[in-house]
Amino acid sequence: MTSTLVQTPAWSQARRIAARYRALADQTRLRILLALAGRKVCVCELVDELGISQPLLSFHLRSLRSAGLVRSERRGRWNDYALDPAGLEAAEDFLSDLVAEHAAAAGPAVTCCG
Repeated sequence: MTSTLVQTPAWSQARRIAARYRALADQTRLRILLALAGRKVCVCELVDELGISQPLLSFHLRSLRSAGLVRSERRGRWNDYALDPAGLEAAEDFLSDLVAEHAAAAGPAVTCCG
């Protein structure tokens, strides 16, 4: 038996948002995003700037790309990385919508068990 909730567009969106927030839940990935803010950077520059190994950096960049937060562009044998505004906006929009729904639905406090 498959739940109908699992097949809805809202559920698919929730899964994408969860993947984005999982990617954001790592300190190294946050450092990478900060390093990419406002610029396109070669992976070799990121290795030097962040002081981490190239394999570890590649692992984290792959996670950020999969989550839609970072995009890459091939330049010869190197990749340049930049923030993906669409993925960042989607993560931001989710929280903004959640806050707006909460504010619209806020009514008197419900007291339970007491």
